[in-house]
Amino acid sequence: MSSSRPVSSGPVAPWDVPVTPSMIRKVSAVCFVAWIISVYDFTLFGTLLPVIAEDFGWSTAESTTVNTIAQVGVFIVSLIVGPIIDKLGRRNALVILMIGGGLAAGMTGMAAGAISIIIVRSITGLSLSEEVVNAVYLSEIYKDVKNKGFFYSVVQAGYPIGALLAAGMSALLLPVIGWRWSFVVAGVAAILVALWATRLPESPTFEAIKEAKRRRAIGDTEGAQTLIDQHQLEMDENTQGGFREVFSPALRRHTILLSLAWLFNWVGIQVFSVLGTTVLVEAKDVSFENALVILVGANAVGFVGYLFHGWLGDRIGRQRTVIIGWLAGAAASLGMLLIPGSTWFIIAMYGLTLFFLTGPYAALLYYMGESFPAHARGTGTNVAHVMAPVGAIAGSGLLSIFLFAGFTMTAAAIFSGTLGLLLSALCMLGTRKIEGKNADVPADLLVPGNPDTKDEVAL
Repeated sequence: MSSSRPVSSGPVAPWDVPVTPSMIRKVSAVCFVAWIISVYDFTLFGTLLPVIAEDFGWSTAESTTVNTIAQVGVFIVSLIVGPIIDKLGRRNALVILMIGGGLAAGMTGMAAGAISIIIVRSITGLSLSEEVVNAVYLSEIYKDVKNKGFFYSVVQAGYPIGALLAAGMSALLLPVIGWRWSFVVAGVAAILVALWATRLPESPTFEAIKEAKRRRAIGDTEGAQTLIDQHQLEMDENTQGGFREVFSPALRRHTILLSLAWLFNWVGIQVFSVLGTTVLVEAKDVSFENALVILVGANAVGFVGYLFHGWLGDRIGRQRTVIIGWLAGAAASLGMLLIPGSTWFIIAMYGLTLFFLTGPYAALLYYMGESFPAHARGTGTNVAHVMAPVGAIAGSGLLSIFLFAGFTMTAAAIFSGTLGLLLSALCMLGTRKIEGKNADVPADLLVPGNPDTKDEVAL
């Protein structure tokens, strides 16, 4: 490891604390486990919903309605996450979100009916937004790391691990302790991760932003500008931060297109991932048992997709990786739906669909962290991220509308899922370009001919 920071015998200011390999490993480990636990609780509810419905005497339609309303609540609660990240700090946001998610998971086990389920599950919008904290926190901690995108992809790959953990733990715990205590276990796990996260350091970038604002507030504009230049922050005297900043003329198009990309892509995720078994059974005449096997195998392939797209993003750029991946996913889903073939062909094409549908998120989330100015990074990333539940609701609704209109499942899946994938890739074409090794600095702020002198940390 090499570092360009001078050695000092005195106390080091929080914004000048060197990011060491030990710090990087520690932050990565906590973020990885936090994401696994967040996904565990999120998918646990879906896995146990039939059991919960039976316990409360709900019909299938009633249970899906409860879940849909809860998703609206998740969207509303998620809106507060961005300001928490930008105002309270990356580490503090991680602690708050995990505590909130842990309490919500535990209270799910105490639910008395539909209303209490909806309220409590809405609060899980906090823990589900943990990946936003990861995107912001790690984009700053990995600033000088070689192959930063690949390291982030390992953390983001906690999603399929969390989903498989929920399925496995349900099979083990449900017969022993029931669905209520299963959620309590998830809640305790989240609280333990929150306590672990309190031992993490704050991002030096956030500390620099906070100190620059303090210096400006007391009139030390020269000292503030020195800190801004040192940490390459996109701040000036007109910087407002928050929602106004991400919808300012300089960022408005990027924020809107990134949000639309999330919305359209989650239409595809809802159709091909969440409702994947239904599509396979109805569109390809696959038995339900085989559809489950295909779904498990395809999720394993999706895990590899995270690592591949994280690696590729380091080499050709993360924005370009996302666009290529989603275009390939649209082509793979179209081939799966339209080309007749054996079960093995369907398995291969469905696996490729998930590989290129979910894998690019390893590159996308890191790209989001580096594409917004540091002082608005949490808000900007979160504004786009909260479109996920909206896209999920839209995907379910569109598929249902097409089917009620008399479309075959094949046509309905194409005009909802495949089209959603294609539109998400096209939206990404209009987002901000990030170039060079100094990837956290937008290309329009890089000075031509000015070499990047930052050293990279090799882990």
